[in-house]
Amino acid sequence: MGWLNLTIDFLLFLFVIDCVLMCLVVLMQRSKQEGLGAAFGSGMMSDTFGAQTSQVLVKTTVWLAAGFFLLSIALAHLYAKRATLLEKGSPLQQELLKPGTPATTNAAPAAVTPAVAPGTTTSPAAAAPAPTPANAVAPVVPTKPTK
Repeated sequence: MGWLNLTIDFLLFLFVIDCVLMCLVVLMQRSKQEGLGAAFGSGMMSDTFGAQTSQVLVKTTVWLAAGFFLLSIALAHLYAKRATLLEKGSPLQQELLKPGTPATTNAAPAAVTPAVAPGTTTSPAAAAPAPTPANAVAPVVPTKPTK
C-alpha cells in the first residue's frame, strides 16, 4: 500500500502544478479588452511567441486541460483502490482471516476424567466434571442420602 500512497502524492503534486499553470495561461490569453495579457507587456508576448501568440496559448490551455482531466480520473481510480484495500485489510490480515486457519474461540475446554483402576469405585462428587468458565452453568449431580 506504500506505493499507492506515493503514487497518489506524486499525482496530486502534478495536479496542483497543472491547475496553477492552467490558471496563468487562461489569464494571459487576449480578450477583446486585452485582459491580463496586457499587464505582462503587450509586446512581450508577441516577441516571445511570435505573431501567433493566441494559438500557442490556446494549444497550451488544451494540453493543460487534458492533463487536468486525466489526472482527475487517475486520482479518482487510485483513491477508490486505496479505499477497497483499507476495507479488506493488508495481505497479512487477509491470510490470517482465511476460513481454513484456526481462530480463537470462547469454547470451554473438554473435561478430562481421571483414569480409574478396575475394581475401585468413585463417589459421584469425585466423578463430577471439572469446573467450567464463569459464564457456563455446571451440571448438578444428585447424591444418594446416607442412612
